[in-house]
Amino acid sequence: MPRDFTEEETRAVYKAILARRDIRVFLPDKLPEEVVTRILQAGHHGPSVGYMQPWNFIVIEDKQVLRRLQAAVEKERVRAGEPYPDEKRDYYLRLKVEGLVEAPMTICVTNDGTRGGPHVLGRNTIPETDLMSTSCAIQNMWLAARAEGIGMGWVSIYQKEDVREILQIPPHVDPVALLTLGYTPHFPDIPLLERVGWGARLDLQKLIYQDLWGNQREASQ
Repeated sequence: MPRDFTEEETRAVYKAILARRDIRVFLPDKLPEEVVTRILQAGHHGPSVGYMQPWNFIVIEDKQVLRRLQAAVEKERVRAGEPYPDEKRDYYLRLKVEGLVEAPMTICVTNDGTRGGPHVLGRNTIPETDLMSTSCAIQNMWLAARAEGIGMGWVSIYQKEDVREILQIPPHVDPVALLTLGYTPHFPDIPLLERVGWGARLDLQKLIYQDLWGNQREASQ
């Protein structure tokens, strides 16, 4: 079959995937509305099981609202550090894990598990496919933002009820992610947590099995 992507276009797709980073440092410059629209369109064109499209996008620019979200995140950030030994906890608390006030915009991506009714094609046996679908929308947004030269950070340390109350989200809808967006002075070559020694990327070859679980697949020559 003829390919409908040129070699240059194909390389650009892989470049966006490999260059995507979780960004925590932002410049205050306002984002162009047409760029924000393209990023939202990318999310809305994410794949969804049964075409349920369970997502909504709350675009937040009001600093008062963002400060309330930051307070909710900070409360949980401190609590999340408690299980670590003293030295590692101090190191964790020094890490910058959010940019809710610094970034010019935050988008809350939500997941509505009731969308499409009780019988959504493909969801009857695996109910969490609605959340999987919303995660695909987030990944699309992240790649689109990177291609636009815009940093995005996924803030995930919060209690859902706190975010529901602040953003007036209905009880049956889950706030899946707070995505901070803005121009950044630098896209790191490697992920932040890898750079600071928190973790390392696993060896792909050790994660690939052949036919059955645990049957290691031979590396291609």
